[in-house]
Parts: sequence; C-alpha cells; structure tokens
Amino acid sequence: MCNKDMSSYSNRRPILVLGIGNILLRDEGVGVRVIERMQEIPLPDDVELVDGGTAGADLLDVLAERQKVIVIDAVEADCEPGTVLRFSADDLTQPDGVGMSLHELGLGQALKMTKQLGCEPKEVVVFGIKPRDISCGLELSEEIAAAVPKVMELVLAEIANFRRNPVKD
Repeated sequence: MCNKDMSSYSNRRPILVLGIGNILLRDEGVGVRVIERMQEIPLPDDVELVDGGTAGADLLDVLAERQKVIVIDAVEADCEPGTVLRFSADDLTQPDGVGMSLHELGLGQALKMTKQLGCEPKEVVVFGIKPRDISCGLELSEEIAAAVPKVMELVLAEIANFRRNPVKD
C-alpha cells in the first residue's frame, strides 16, 4: 500500500506509462504489448514504463505520488474493435464509470484507494482500446495490432504536452 513516508517516492520518475492487461487473453493484453513496443524507442529520462499485467491492488505503490500517469488498457465500450478512447481519472472513478479490464481490482478502484491514502497521482490519462478477441492466445487481433502504433503516438504526445506544461502542486 502507499507508504506514508513520502521520501521513499522521491527518486521516482514523475511520468509513469502503465500498460495493463493479460497477455494470455489476446487483445486483453494490449496495454502490456504497447509497453513492450515502447521499450524499443528512446524516451526522456523522466519517463518510466511499467508492465502492470493483471496487478490489481499491487498498482497502488506504482501509481503513488506520480506527477503524470498514462495508462493503456483494453476497455469494454460501445464502439468498433480497435477504437482508441481517452479517459480521465474522473471517468474511471464514477459509479457508472468505464468498464476497464477483466481484473479483480480495476484501475478505478486503485485510484480511489490512492486518493483515500493521500498519495494519488496528480494527473491520470487512460487510453482504452476496444478489444476484438479475448479468447486464449498470445497474438493481438489484426485491428488491435494496427491500433498499437496509434496508441504509442498518443502516449508520446501526452508526454510531450506534460513536459511543456507540467501539473502544478
């Protein structure tokens, strides 16, 4: 859980890019697959990439005390497979909020817990990708694989925008 001794977070990179998903369920693993691809490109030193897998409650310490969190995950939404949607933390923490992932503790609940513990990230953006196929398998479907470069561009634009206009305390 969030450590109240905030000095343990002082060496953190301020920008977190977090990929969530289960790579064993094809398109459900899109967030992790985006992180894998982003590890192949040069990024600024203030950016940390994390494969969140199906971490659930273990995300609390990863999210704590960040200036900017960018999450990539599969999302259940009324749209075509491969559609990329952008959400804020507020969208996720509403009672009728967006249905994220298939994990036992969703991102919305993890964000609520960081807020209750006083260690919430300053700004959160989520890129949700509508999956086509969440059956057992390791490969992304064609539509979702085609969405990966677009998601990477959106993430890089978020990073660049934040670096130009950081969140003020």
